[in-house]
Parts: sequence; C-alpha cells; structure tokens
Amino acid sequence: MLQSWGFDPWFAAHAADMFMEGCGFARVCAVDRGAYRIRGEGGEVPAELAGRLAYHVDSAADRPCVGDWVTVQWHSDGTAAIIHRVFPRRTVLRRKTAGDGCAVQMIAANIDTAFIVQSCHYDFNPGRLERYLVMLADGGVEPVVVLTKTDLVTPEDLGNLLAVVAAVTPARVIALSSVTGAGLDVLRQALAPGRTYCLLGSSGVGKTTLLNQLTSGQAGAGGLHEHAHVTRADRATRAVSATGEGTHTTTRRQLTMLDGGALVVDTPGMREVGTVAAADGVDAGFADIALLAGECRYADCRHEHEAGCAVRAAVDRGELSATHYRNYLKLRKEAEFSEMSQLDRRRKDKAFGKLVKSVKKHMGY
Repeated sequence: MLQSWGFDPWFAAHAADMFMEGCGFARVCAVDRGAYRIRGEGGEVPAELAGRLAYHVDSAADRPCVGDWVTVQWHSDGTAAIIHRVFPRRTVLRRKTAGDGCAVQMIAANIDTAFIVQSCHYDFNPGRLERYLVMLADGGVEPVVVLTKTDLVTPEDLGNLLAVVAAVTPARVIALSSVTGAGLDVLRQALAPGRTYCLLGSSGVGKTTLLNQLTSGQAGAGGLHEHAHVTRADRATRAVSATGEGTHTTTRRQLTMLDGGALVVDTPGMREVGTVAAADGVDAGFADIALLAGECRYADCRHEHEAGCAVRAAVDRGELSATHYRNYLKLRKEAEFSEMSQLDRRRKDKAFGKLVKSVKKHMGY
C-alpha cells in the first residue's frame, strides 16, 4: 500500500530513524490553510500537527507539505491522526514568499518530475519558464515543459514557440490541447506508476482541466483510482475568456493517484516565482550558460565585465540570446541577495538568542 504511494527504498532506508512507538508512516496528500490530510495503510484521514511541529520548528518550511512522508499516530479508531515527524526530503519545490522578505514557502516535496504548464496563447513567458527551471534545478526535480491550448495558435506559431523553448532549455516538451485531445496520450504515456509528478504554472493555463482529463479520460488511462480521495467533480473549472485566458480555480495543493498508479500534485496558480536558489542552483537552471562558463578565462568569472568571458562573447556573436543572458544575470543577483538576506537573518536570530539568555541570567532565571 505505502509503496504504491511512493514509499520506495530511499524512504524505507530512513524508516528506522523516523520510527516512534505506537506510530506508523503516511504521506501528506493535501494541505489547505493549515489543515492536513494524510494517507497511510488504513486510508486517508484528516491530521493535525503535534505541538513540537506546530510551535517549535525553525521555520514554516520545516512543517509538512504535500508529498512529505511523515510519522503519525492514529486516534479515534483510525479516523484521525497526529503528525509527529517529517521524513528527510529527497526533492523539494519551494519559492520565496511574495513581497520583500526572505521567507521560504514550500510548494511540494518528493516530486520526481514537474510539468511546467504554459499556454500557447496568452501566458507564454520565457522569463517565467526560466524561473521555474531554476526552482526545479535547485530542488533536484526533473522538468518537462507542457504547452497547452495548441488549438488557439497556428502550426507556424506553435513551431516558433517550440523553438523559443528549445533555446531556453533542453528539457522535454509536450504540446497538447484539452479541446481537441491532441498530445494528451503523449502526456499519459509519460506518467509511470509509483512516481510523483507536479503541475506548475500560472492561473488559467489549464492545469485543472488537464488533470480532470487525466483522471477521467479514456478507459485504461482515465478514471480516478479507487483509493484517491478527490474525485473529478471536486476539481471545478471555469470557461475561458474571449482571449483564451482561463480562470483561477485550484485553491489548495493536493496529491491524487491516477488510474495507472501515477501520483500527481495540482497546485494553485503562482503570480510570483521568487527564487531561493543558491547561485549553483541558478547555474543548473541555465545549463547552456553553465556550459559556456567552462570556457571563460577566469574560473570565478561573473559574466558581466570580465575579460575573456565566453558567455558575453556568445551573446556578441548572436549564439546566445541577449534576453536569456539578462534573465540569467537577474536571477543570479536575486539568488545572491537571498543568500545574504538569510545569512543576515540567522546572524540577527543568533544575536537575539544571546540577548535573551543574557537577560534571563541577569534576572536569575
């Protein structure tokens, strides 16, 4: 049972360290405003956090998120549970929270492949695509680009979009239409049982419609798995506008098992994709630039004004897109600022902790 929900040998190797007397293991399959649902051997039940996880973790990112494996204690005849521990995460999807702060928001954990969904019609945005690629590279998640609504563009326009994607990333691309059904079988064939996938993208690009079709399509590839909690009827969609733009409908992150045994996380649309990746993560997200950087004269070249920079030379020759290059520099600067902000916050937290101890000692506590 647990194996079918992704409890593979990697997680089994951590089971001894995560064991607690009177507890078992489960996977977090839904999170909605602090409310959890988990799935273990006995099925899916609501769960709450133990006090230590709720109030004594270093940051909100240390609390469970969708896709996490957790140590749980069942109660009320197995109809509810308490989450005590979170397994180490093999991969993560995370972003900087909206605004000017440096806090991290977890999107999902233990994702094998993420489908970056962009609409061919109104939403196509290479800059946002690059941000998603950096997020996935930083978290160790394999990317696949999915272009939806191909029925709204001409074959020539679609070819141009595919060329733009190819210039940004060597990742696999699947182009499809939820209206005509073209490309849906290709996507279905990319889903393997026991593997965990995630749909990422802005609101209105067709993620929920796509998941509905994956969970209800043709016999053998369609109907929702008998163990899944969420039925197709639970995933509402709204009609697109005259421009082809969809409307935001998904409000929570949840893990669904498809009929073929693949596991898929749907996520609310993201207006901002703030990166928390380190500089190495940005380099991994821009594999073409990282490859060129190996030819720079200086090993610590920042690819800005240094002599002998192979990256800038490629831009000057027209072999590397100037926009792609500028986005790389922008994300590198964001990553460096994020690293400095987090370091500064840790220093302030450490100094505050010392102040509290000093006051307590002075007052005789």
